[in-house]
Amino acid sequence: MGRLIRHKHLKLDQKKIDQAKTYLGVKTESEAIDQALEFLIAEKTINNTLRKIRGKGQIKKIFN
Repeated sequence: MGRLIRHKHLKLDQKKIDQAKTYLGVKTESEAIDQALEFLIAEKTINNTLRKIRGKGQIKKIFN
């Protein structure tokens, strides 16, 4: 399935976009927003998985 790319006109906080660009090490605002959305989607997947396995496993401390 191909990606559907659409032009959007949004009012966004420039400082947040600049911080995201720096943090993600990208050059364009579009790249920063795209990667931030990818992280958000991945986090949702992780959180959903953790909810499903809640109480079914053990977490061991491996670092002091």
